[in-house]
Amino acid sequence: MDFIQGLDPSKLVLAETVLSFALSPFSAPPYNLAIFLFGTYAQENTDGVQSLRTFTGLLGASAVYDIVWMINNEQNSFVKFLTFILLLLKIPTFLAFGMALRQRGVQFGGLGGPDLSGPTVWSMPGGFTSGGRDGYQTVDEERPNHTSRPPRPPAAGPPVPAAQPPQPPLASGGYQSG
Repeated sequence: MDFIQGLDPSKLVLAETVLSFALSPFSAPPYNLAIFLFGTYAQENTDGVQSLRTFTGLLGASAVYDIVWMINNEQNSFVKFLTFILLLLKIPTFLAFGMALRQRGVQFGGLGGPDLSGPTVWSMPGGFTSGGRDGYQTVDEERPNHTSRPPRPPAAGPPVPAAQPPQPPLASGGYQSG
């Protein structure tokens, strides 16, 4: 762990960004450049822990995709070697960003799933949140005794059929004219 703590995450991300940019014109995984550009932002953003957590998760998942990419796609041997080097660099970078998250007091979501009790980024429309908003009733609140709509008028008896206009008599026979 001392080796991982001694690594500089910003230099690792910069090296991987440059390497993925150099591989981008060739038959290489196209998502690596976007992930490492986002990693540059996440590493420099000192306020946002969520972006650092997102980058760390994307980095770990992209390592699996790199293996699948190298198996399924034909590459030049030099490009394949550089893609493999990029894959190997992802391991210490993932560990360094995991340590950075731990130092900031954030744990990376384990197998138990995300922490749903923490602060949310968005809320359900219509006030289906625990705090309610804009006068909407929340799911947790009890229904008040009064209703917001006026009561319906009592239903009248069965409807009275309207009078039918008289029908002309049917002709009994073949063809009649006028």
